[in-house]
Formats: sequence, structure tokens, C-alpha cells
Amino acid sequence: MAAVTASMVAELRAKTDAPMMEAKKALVEAEGDMAKAEELLRIKLGTKAGKAASRVTAEGVIAVALVGDAGALVELNCETDFVSQNESFLQLANAVAKLVAEKNPADIAALSALEYSQDGFGPTVEDVRKGLIGKIGENMSLRRFTRFADSKLAHYLHGTRIGVVVEFEGDEAAAKDVAMHVAAMKPVALSSADVPAELIEKERSVAHGKAVESGKPADIAAKMVDGAVAKYLKEVSLLDQSFVKNDKQTVAQMLKEKNSSIKGFTMYVVGEGIEKKVDDFAAEVAAQIAAAKA
Repeated sequence: MAAVTASMVAELRAKTDAPMMEAKKALVEAEGDMAKAEELLRIKLGTKAGKAASRVTAEGVIAVALVGDAGALVELNCETDFVSQNESFLQLANAVAKLVAEKNPADIAALSALEYSQDGFGPTVEDVRKGLIGKIGENMSLRRFTRFADSKLAHYLHGTRIGVVVEFEGDEAAAKDVAMHVAAMKPVALSSADVPAELIEKERSVAHGKAVESGKPADIAAKMVDGAVAKYLKEVSLLDQSFVKNDKQTVAQMLKEKNSSIKGFTMYVVGEGIEKKVDDFAAEVAAQIAAAKA
């Protein structure tokens, strides 16, 4: 039998977009025959990974991992809600979150290169991702992650679609309540002072337009604008929001009562900011049937 070399595996991967181990297995089975190995991979995986790479991944899951003093929040995307509930897909999401917490990769590329095997695919996260694309038949992408360290952490997951990690001092139960509050009320900043200037200017512009339309004198219009901006800041600042479990007090008041403080929070919402493609359902089913027959 012809020896299977690393260069042969690399060549086959380039032709088929197959995971490394799958390419090597095919070459071994084909006794080093490149054409036969390619045919075996086409039968096993099709060209799914290559074809899927251009498809929009606006569905998916948020995963959280807390490992020792570190933590991670990760978004793993796919094309449909159905696949977001797939056991292998969920396993990958949770494993990736744990890897981020443990290994502290610099970016998505570094994360993708970390050692990991699952479902017979590997030896890297990227190889597993590509392998699952071939196995399941949908594009998948590691969109983003945040790693946390040197802080006490609390988290809340709303199903698998919204994830929040809170960095805090003090009472853990209070911090978990704040994480749940963030998921429900979706503040944009910790305090009014932290709200991005561009958001404030946008709100000021809208308020100014309304004030002008009202026909009020300039001094009154200016006060209307200031009042609208102040109201907006309270609505989008975590500490100024009415606490979701007790609207008689603000989040800041609740935390003071619990001798606790929030240093920061991070919230991920699945697909946030991704333009979703809307297809006709009947056409989508027909397309899937045609693809299956092919």
C-alpha cells in the first residue's frame, strides 16, 4: 500500500474542503489513490462544506462556560433553528466556550486552530466545524466570543438565544438577578456616562425634530430635547433602569441594598446584526428535496 503523506492529505483537503482526519481516512481506504479518495469523500460528505460556506448563518446558540476564575461567552451560528437544537452542534458550542475560558485564544482564527475532536472529526476546532457541516449539511460559523478573567462572574442564559455574563462584587444571587434583568431589558450601557455618544446624538436629533414640529418657542424646545435625552439615558442605562423583579426600585438601589456592585456586563443575542434571508417556505422545502435527490 502506498504511504499516505501529509502533502497528499493537504492536496485532498484543498480539493474537497474535507476535515483533515476524514481526508486521511479516505486516502488510507483508497490505498493512496487520490482520485478514488476524492470519490469516497464526495460520497461520504458530498461537497456540502464548500457549497455551504456562502450561506447566511443567522440562527444558532449562545454558550457560556465558567472555568475557575475565568469565563467565556460564545456565539456559534448555523442556518436554521432546527440545526441549532442538534446535539452535535450544541456539544461543539459548549466545548468551544470551555476552550475559550481555558486557553484564552487571541481571536477566532486562534480559537479555530485549538486542539479538539468530536464525532470522529478533528484534530482542531476548525476540522470539527467543517466535519459537522458535511455531516449535517448546513453552514456553521464561529461568530464571536468574549473571555472574562480577574472578576467574580455570574451568568444567565435565556434558552440558548440570549446569554449574559456579569462581572460583579458582592452577592452572587443579586448578580444573577442582574444578569437576568439584562437579558429581559437589554440595556446598552452600565451607566448613563457609558452610553455611546453616537446613540445619544441620534436620540437628540430625533427629539429635536419632534420639538421643532411642536412649534414651541426655542427655549421650550431646548428643554424638551434635554428632557427626552435624559429620559432615554435612564431607559438604556442598566443602573438607572427599574429592576425587573421590583419596579419600585432601580437596579442601582437593589444592588446598594445587597451591598453589591456591577463592574460590567456582556450580552449576546443570536443573530444580532446579521441580515437574515427570508425564503418562501414551499420553495425552501422543494429545494431541500431536490438537493436530497441529487
